[in-house]
Order: sequence, then structure tokens, then C-alpha cells
Amino acid sequence: MKITTFPLVAAALAFGSLPAPAATPVNTTYKFTFGPGTPAAGSTPITPDLAYDATRGYGFEPGIKPVVVGGNALGADGPFYFSVAEPEGNYKVTVTLGSATAPSDNTIKAELRRLMLEKIHTDAGQSVTRSFIVNVRIPQFPGGQVKLKDRETQKEARAWDDKLTLEFNRDEARSAVTAVTIEKVDVPTVYILGDSTVCDQPSESYNSWGQSLTRWFNPGVAVANHAESGESLASSIGAKRFAKVYSLLKPGDYVLMQFGHNDMKSNSPNALATYQADYVRVIGEIRAKGGIPVIVSSMERSNGANMDTLKGYPAAALETAASQKVASIDLHSMSQVFYRAMGAAVKKVFQDGVTHHNNYGGYEMAKMIVMGLKAAKLDLANYVTDDFKDFDPAHPDPMATFKMALSATGDGQRPLGDETTFGPAAPAAGKAAAPTP
Repeated sequence: MKITTFPLVAAALAFGSLPAPAATPVNTTYKFTFGPGTPAAGSTPITPDLAYDATRGYGFEPGIKPVVVGGNALGADGPFYFSVAEPEGNYKVTVTLGSATAPSDNTIKAELRRLMLEKIHTDAGQSVTRSFIVNVRIPQFPGGQVKLKDRETQKEARAWDDKLTLEFNRDEARSAVTAVTIEKVDVPTVYILGDSTVCDQPSESYNSWGQSLTRWFNPGVAVANHAESGESLASSIGAKRFAKVYSLLKPGDYVLMQFGHNDMKSNSPNALATYQADYVRVIGEIRAKGGIPVIVSSMERSNGANMDTLKGYPAAALETAASQKVASIDLHSMSQVFYRAMGAAVKKVFQDGVTHHNNYGGYEMAKMIVMGLKAAKLDLANYVTDDFKDFDPAHPDPMATFKMALSATGDGQRPLGDETTFGPAAPAAGKAAAPTP
């Protein structure tokens, strides 16, 4: 499989930031017709050889080139990428899939492997139209800028550039797309902050619940994943990731937060108390903006099915949520139920066998998050897609039948914050140690 990298200018590598965004396009609404033939009125024709050009503002990224499929559509036997220059914001993307003479199978991801649609099948001559919301962001905000890691300016650049990138992928048959419409919209936004188990992972087959969660929301809401590998709650505050989110928050927006995997590595005797105090601080900031904070307890590692390997941080997160009267999702407990259900196959849920999930694991975790939203009776649950079926982590989807179209990125590099061995946790302050299993 071809490995795609995203080189940036030397200045970006030197200073750890992306180049300043291009001038905002006058038009943020685009209508494209893919393939041969006469385009619809007001639509721009897109041919297979149309490479992305910054001046034009749209085109195909380097990698697999699409071909004409079924006489009237563009598709390929692997993933191909189409980008449109767009300023920061939320965009409704409407795609028309299918070809005149051939069947097609379509999976669509956006930006950095965010799953939008999966396994959309069309028979020959059939056409299907679907819509979803893509969030585009840049690191700059009024009065500051997110302190990006080197990896965010290189292999993760698609998560931060001023382009909306769509990945068209196949399943059994070739993909086939005939039309794409993009329009800026004002919808509620779900902001996510967290670590490598939450962020948009750039490389196959690492995956997180954050980049799979997009699959389960309808076009009435956007998901903006600001999580990043190696981050703790304190480091995310210090890198201005929270400040960036505060600058964008509107009344009614949600902020899902999951920290613990990196926080637990602190040797400070007051680490847990500081962790809880930082949560109280950010909860206050979110509420001041009219946002709705939701605390998610960290999922366990592969050897944590029957014990807490996270030194009491999941319990501390939930205790803080309860004391501050904010919604919470106990992903920690749900993940343990899930791992016990997997039994001897539990390590196959992880790409590295320990901490970071693969496509199957991230997909199942996202379903647990949706169930947590429902259990918390949050209005956000009203935006869950109609095809979501209630999920019981004690009875997960069969791994043997799970299949995900693979993106064209995969260098085998582990996410930041990865570890290999963890023992039983120390008890949280004021708590008795649990018996060792």
C-alpha cells in the first residue's frame, strides 16, 4: 500500500506550526460533477487528472488516481483524496454515489481518517445521495495559537490545514462518485479533547473512538476532534488546545474530555488533586461560554480487564464530574466489560497489543460513547444516526466479520504516550486499595 506523507514548508518544521492560512475564498459553497459528460447547471466538472492546485483551490491529492467507473462516475480500487480550500468552520458535504453500469461499494472518510460513511452499496444503475458534516480547523485563534507537535505539522497536517479533504474508498466493488456539494453551515459542534486513545490517528491501523464517532452522527451536528497523542489534561491546557476550543465555543456546543493515560505518569504526590482541580477549571471556562462539558473516564489497557491500571484516574474523573454536576461517560467500566467479553482475543482489539486500538477497537469504543450519551440523557443523543443500534459491550460485534476500508497512510509509527507494561494502580487519595485479582 502506498504511504502518503504531507510535506510542509521549511518554516513550519522549524517553528512547529503550520503556515498562515491562505486568504479566505470568496465562495465557500462548491458544486462538483465527477466524471465525463455534461455537468449539471452551476456545477464544476472534475476529471481524473485534475491535481490539487492552491490557486484553483480544489483537486485530487497525490496518490491513487481515480478512473472512470461505469461510464459516468469516478472511482478506484483503493483510496483517493479530493481537497477543497476552505476557511475554518463546519461544512455540509453531500455526495452522490453509484454508476450507470457497474455496482459500487463506498466508504468515505474526511480530513485525517475520520469515518463519515461506510459500506454504501449501489447496484448498477442505482444512485444514492448522503450528507455529513466535516469540521475544518487551523491552529491560530484570536490572541494565540495552538502549540503543535512536529507530527502535527507533518503526518497529521490534514487535521490542521485550511483544506477540506475527502477520502473516497472501496469495499468489495470499486467506489463510484458522481457529484459532491460542499456548503458552510452553522450547526452545534461536539469538541473532543484527549490523548492518543481519542485523537484522529494518522496511520493504519491505529484508530480511536474520536475518529470513529463521526460515523454515528447525522448532518445536524459537527465533530471537531482536538485530542492529540501524548497529551495530559495539564499539557493540553499548556499547549492552548483548550484555549483554541474556548475561542470557538457557542452556547449549546459540547466538549467531551478524556484524560488519564498520560496524567497517571506524573510522580507528583499531588498529581490526582491537580488533575481534578484542572478539570474544575476547564469546566468553569466551558460553562462560561455556554458550552456543555462531558467527562469521559479513560478506557483500560489490554491487561486491565479485571483491574485498574490507570492509578485511580478514571474514578477521579467521574468523581469530579459528579461534584461539579456535569455529565459523564464511564468508558473505563464499559471497556473492561468489552475486554472480558473478548477473552483470549483481547489483544487483537489493539494495534500495539497494549494501549492503542485498531480499527475494530476504535469502532467499538465509539459505540460505547454513543451509549454513554444516551445513558446521560443528553440532547446530543438526538443527533445519532437512525442506523445506530443499541450496543452492549458484553456482546460486541463479531471481530471475524468486521471490515474497514484502509486509508493510504501507514508507517507503523506508534502514537505518542505508548507504554508496554503496567501494574495494578495505586489507590486514589482517601481510597482503600482494591484487592489484587
